[in-house]
Amino acid sequence: MSFRLRNPAYSFYERLIKSKILAGEPVEHVAIIQDGNRRYAMQRGFSTFLGHSLGAETSERVTDWCVEMRVKHLTLYAFSTENFSRNPEEKSYLFDLIRDKFAELSRSKRIHDNRVRVRAIGRVEMLPESLQEEIRRTEEATREYDGMFLNVALAYGGQRELVDTARCLARMVLEGRISAKEVDEQLIARHLYPQDGIPVPKVDLIIRTGGECRTSNFLPWQANGNECAAYFCAPYWPEFRKIDFLRAMRTAQKRACGQQA
Repeated sequence: MSFRLRNPAYSFYERLIKSKILAGEPVEHVAIIQDGNRRYAMQRGFSTFLGHSLGAETSERVTDWCVEMRVKHLTLYAFSTENFSRNPEEKSYLFDLIRDKFAELSRSKRIHDNRVRVRAIGRVEMLPESLQEEIRRTEEATREYDGMFLNVALAYGGQRELVDTARCLARMVLEGRISAKEVDEQLIARHLYPQDGIPVPKVDLIIRTGGECRTSNFLPWQANGNECAAYFCAPYWPEFRKIDFLRAMRTAQKRACGQQA
């Protein structure tokens, strides 16, 4: 991979795709299923923990790429509700890693310079208290920003999100705050995660690494209802490259152009 990065033809190809993307229709919301950390580590004889740490570094790079490519929303699938079934040691490591990364985000000069608002979406109350506290600190430190939104899906499940939203709206109807006739697509969208007044918008592009071709209960309302572009690629998350990201962005733009034609 390092040879390809030094190859002038590779660099030219990357610049060419980037220029086409920036000249085309904006891709407002990119959602990523970061798959393959454990498989990447096992194939190379590394510990699973190292695989997760390398994956976290990729997440940082992708955030920078989104700022560069003027993406307004980036949503990363970091920990699903199904992940709670993993062994206690791995979960403990993941929670500590995620907590440390949130702490880094709250202090990051790049986050503050680019006015990136960081938010957690999901059933955050299911996470360890120390992680919840770090999430709250980071959200508060970036609350006033609107340059880009970095949404980190934690303890997240798409069906659970819809159930929680349905229960919230049912309570509002019972309390007389709204009528059943008022429930429409816009009202539902406003009560999905996170309920902070700025909902996660419809997805333009969903990316999954690691060779799997499924969306795994990720943002079903925001993605499926929008018929967004899907980009499934073979590289495991720790080896996901900028050129892979740019190709995915270009795929989304071409799909949008085809729908408009």
